[in-house]
Amino acid sequence: GVLGLDNFNHYYDPTLKRARQKILEKSGVFIVEGDINDKGLLQQLFDAILFTHVMHLAAQAGVRYAMQNPGSYVHSNIAGFVNLLEVSKSANPQPAIIWASSSSVYGLNSKVLFSEKDRTDQPASLYAATKKAGEEIAHTYNHIYGLSITGLRFFTVYGPWGRPDMAYFFFTKDIMKGKTITVYESPDKGSVARDFTYIDDIVKGCLGALDTAKKSTGSGGKKREPAQLRIFNLGNTSPVPVSRLVSILEKILKVKAKKKVVPLPRNGDVEFTHANITLAMTELGYKPTTDLEAGLKKFVRWYLSFYSGSKKKSSW
Repeated sequence: GVLGLDNFNHYYDPTLKRARQKILEKSGVFIVEGDINDKGLLQQLFDAILFTHVMHLAAQAGVRYAMQNPGSYVHSNIAGFVNLLEVSKSANPQPAIIWASSSSVYGLNSKVLFSEKDRTDQPASLYAATKKAGEEIAHTYNHIYGLSITGLRFFTVYGPWGRPDMAYFFFTKDIMKGKTITVYESPDKGSVARDFTYIDDIVKGCLGALDTAKKSTGSGGKKREPAQLRIFNLGNTSPVPVSRLVSILEKILKVKAKKKVVPLPRNGDVEFTHANITLAMTELGYKPTTDLEAGLKKFVRWYLSFYSGSKKKSSW
C-alpha cells in the first residue's frame, strides 16, 4: 500500500491538488493532510506503519518565488527534509529513501552535458541552493546512520496535472486568452533552452530508483555498515529552445501567440539545461521515450478537458 502526505498549501491553486488527490485515492493511495515539518505527525505515521520506502517529493518549488519568500524554501526543502530523515533514521527497520533533487543544482555550470560528476557548488538561485543543501544533508545521514538514499535530479518536468507556475502551463493559458507572453533570451540574443522531460518518463525513473534501492543498514539510529548512496539525472537529453516550445504550442492550439522577447533577468534562472542520463540508463533502466511535441499534445488535451470540462473529442 501507499500513503501520501501533502499540506495542500496555496503556492498554486489547491483545487488542482485536490483533484489529483481524488485520482490517487481511487487508485488506493491513502492521503494524509499534513506537513513534513510536523514532527509529531511524522512520528505517529512511522509508529503506525512500517514503511519500506519513502518517496520524498515534497518541496517548495520554483526558482523565481525564492526572491519573494526565501523562508518557505528553507522551511520545506531543508528543515522538512531533515525532519523526514530524522524520523526515518530512528525507524526500525529503516526505510530506503528516494528523493527529488533538481537539475538546478548545476547552477552556473556551462559544461555540456550536465553529468553527476560535475561541480554543483555554484547555485544560481536560492531554490537550487536548498536542493544542493539537501544532497549534502543526504550524504550526512547516509554516512552517520546507514540510511539508503537515492537523489533524483529532475530536468524541467512537464505534462498533465503539472504545476501552473511552469512556463509551458501558463503559456498555454495566456495564448488561449490572447494575452502577451514573455519569452526570455540569453545575453547573446539566443533563446533560453530547457531539457523538457515528460512526466511519464520521470515516473519510470522514480520506479526504477525504488526497485533498485538497497535496504538501509542501520537500526535504532545506529549504522552497522556502509549504505547505498546514489544520485541520478532524470532528463530527456534533448534541450529545446523556449521559442520552439512556443511554436509547438501555437501549432497545437491553432492560435498565434503574442510574444514579448526580453533579456533573461538575474532572478536565478539559467540559460540552458542538458542532462547526461548514462548513469540512470545503466543503473535504473531509464529510457525517456516522449518528445516535446507528443508530450505537449497530451498536456493540452488534459488542460482543455480539466479547465473547460469539455468532453468533445479533439482532433489530435
